[in-house]
Amino acid sequence: MRSALGQKRADSASRVIMASPQTIYRAFLDPEALVSWLPPEGMKGHIDVFDPREGGTYRMSLTHEGSDHSTPGKTSEHSDVVRGRFVELVPDERIVQLVEFDSDDPAFAGAMTMTWTLAAVPGGTNVTILCENVPEGIRQEDHDAGLRSTLENLAAFIE
Repeated sequence: MRSALGQKRADSASRVIMASPQTIYRAFLDPEALVSWLPPEGMKGHIDVFDPREGGTYRMSLTHEGSDHSTPGKTSEHSDVVRGRFVELVPDERIVQLVEFDSDDPAFAGAMTMTWTLAAVPGGTNVTILCENVPEGIRQEDHDAGLRSTLENLAAFIE
């Protein structure tokens, strides 16, 4: 869905996690850590390529666990393959990525910008995910649930 200005949708979610920005930032740059908390509930991840530096790329496969998932995958019926590029890495503050899904469906085409902001607050870090230029094939309610699930997973992994 496009806005009145012709821009694609933006989705966001945030959560306070009881850890320092440094600890959370490190969880983004370690591929084994990332694959353990990034996939939303009901999915399992596998890192194929991971080069965590500005301009570096990654490739991750996300597979639905079980056959009873409510939405089909973007790459195949049960999976999403994501290609990303690190646009900006500001240690302990921000991670900006361009993310594209491997899909023949034009509803999932285009690069989505994901900005992760880490802001120290009393008792932890407020982690905010902002996804801009969200492909129209991703239902907003599914994306919102996935973003919240990812933040819950991150909290469980770190706290």
